[in-house]
Amino acid sequence: MSDVMMRLGLYKFAVSSAAYQRLSRVTSYRWARQERIGTNDALQWTGLGPDTVEMQGVVFPAVCGSTGEPDRMRLQASIGIPLPLISGTGRVLGLWCVEQITETQGAFVRDGAPSRQEFQLRMTRYDGGLRALLPF
Repeated sequence: MSDVMMRLGLYKFAVSSAAYQRLSRVTSYRWARQERIGTNDALQWTGLGPDTVEMQGVVFPAVCGSTGEPDRMRLQASIGIPLPLISGTGRVLGLWCVEQITETQGAFVRDGAPSRQEFQLRMTRYDGGLRALLPF
């Protein structure tokens, strides 16, 4: 049995390396509002809005993973292309753009290395179509 919780591109979020404790997804929907006199506003569906995912997790380098896990996340995000997001059960969640990675270190040991690294990753679903991925 695999301990992979989620895969973003080639990076694996796993119980044995960088496990996330919290995952939240916000999906927005756009409705244009037209004011009317003497009655409620008229609403018109204008399409899907942004779809965002935030992950919060922790790495304990002395127990599992390494102090380099957040840097590996940054390396994957720095490729600069939308990345496939796949759940540990194999469900493909589409292409996602990493917008921000935050790292907090604490509980330092003698050489200054952290024994606890918290991370937060924010990404937005990419819906630009395959043509937008072409370099020309």
